[in-house]
Amino acid sequence: MKKVFLFIGSWLLVTGSSAQTVTQKLQKAFQQFENDSQLKHAISSLYVIDAKTGQVVFDKNSQVGLAPASTQKIITGVTAFELLGKDFKYKTEFWKYKFDEDKSDITLIYLIANGDPTLGSIRFETSSPDNIYSNLKGAYRNNDIKIGNTEYRLLAPKLDWQKIPDGWIWEDIGNYYGAGAGPFNWKENQSDVFLYSGEKEGGYVGILSVDSSVGKGNLISKVKAGAKNSGDNAYYYFSYGNHFPVYPVVKGTIPIGEKRFKISAAVSHPFSYFINDLKRNSLYKKEDIDFYSDETYPIIPPGDKNVTKKKIYTHYSPSLDSIIYWFNKKSINLYGEALIKTFAYEKQGFGSTDSGVAILKKFWKDKGLDEDELNIYDGSGLSPLNRVTTHAQVEILKYARTKEWFPYFLKSLPDYNGMTMKSGTISDVKGFCGYHKAKNGKEYIFSFLVNNYSGKTSGVVNKMYKVLDELK
Repeated sequence: MKKVFLFIGSWLLVTGSSAQTVTQKLQKAFQQFENDSQLKHAISSLYVIDAKTGQVVFDKNSQVGLAPASTQKIITGVTAFELLGKDFKYKTEFWKYKFDEDKSDITLIYLIANGDPTLGSIRFETSSPDNIYSNLKGAYRNNDIKIGNTEYRLLAPKLDWQKIPDGWIWEDIGNYYGAGAGPFNWKENQSDVFLYSGEKEGGYVGILSVDSSVGKGNLISKVKAGAKNSGDNAYYYFSYGNHFPVYPVVKGTIPIGEKRFKISAAVSHPFSYFINDLKRNSLYKKEDIDFYSDETYPIIPPGDKNVTKKKIYTHYSPSLDSIIYWFNKKSINLYGEALIKTFAYEKQGFGSTDSGVAILKKFWKDKGLDEDELNIYDGSGLSPLNRVTTHAQVEILKYARTKEWFPYFLKSLPDYNGMTMKSGTISDVKGFCGYHKAKNGKEYIFSFLVNNYSGKTSGVVNKMYKVLDELK
């Protein structure tokens, strides 16, 4: 009996000292991290818990709100699974309208949109442009609609038409990662701009083509040729200077000697982009037509009097679990902004960013989180105004682990440094949060945020990895 008690006591001592050792290792690694010259003027927070017991393994500044960058996507993603369900799908309806007094051959096509961020995305076969073109062609044929005699209107009376959330910065909103989410979105609201450069550093960079409704003749280049292999340092701005009319501008640098250098820009009028794509597609081949489309204001649909209307086609998005997969894997800001609005649309009947944020915060308050730990302004984390605690992120990740949809969420998280975690980066901000199973079988949930570091991001990342390696 004495041997049994001795064995149990030794086992408990070893187990306790092992857990203690992880904490001590993290304390030492984190202290070295904070003492690094690159972190001299920074503030950092690391919060780690045992995934199975919830016991705190390490805590430094876990109640301090910091800019989370794209690690905020885990908050939006988990909330979406809970509020919308993993099988949720967006739908976009196409309606044929014909007024009795209209004697022309023109058919009016109304698109009733509800903010689908995947429409036209090549990430999903069913939402790809070619699939949508094919389905539309069949719908027109089945409803005796002459493709060349169509005009288009966009309807979305229950969605806010402001695409860009308050708090986003000017440098971001013209570029692909800063594309805003509207009632109607097409090809993730981004298009390609192709540039060419000469062989002299500092020389002129010209525009070859633009794959959107903005032609190259309406785009001004202030880009200069940079050093060879210097990469993409060109930024797209919707307008610039005092000239009139106001044209978009590209400025910055691309490497010398480039013949067809691609950058990706945000599209400010995705519905017009869609209509122009229809016009160029084989669906309208040999049709010499003019299009009319309007997305400037939310149009009120005409009443039923003196009009014949019929729904001719409904497009359904991929299910939410597939949307969240790409939302986290490729950190698509557009998806986060669409989801935030969808929370409000589905729960209150009108979709706006502010209402969606309020719904998200209330949801987590009801789950026991202090709502001031989620001081957020958008759904993606792109705004530098966002402030989130590492404690809140870990609690949300812990909550997700208990849900039946968790495997789909876990699958969406990328792999960095041999760990399953979401990363986040904006100016002088870096973050990682997620899950890790150690070699000894211990499982951890963690969040690590750093704000206001100096020097290169790659240097900070390697130093953060060194701290997180203590969980392995």
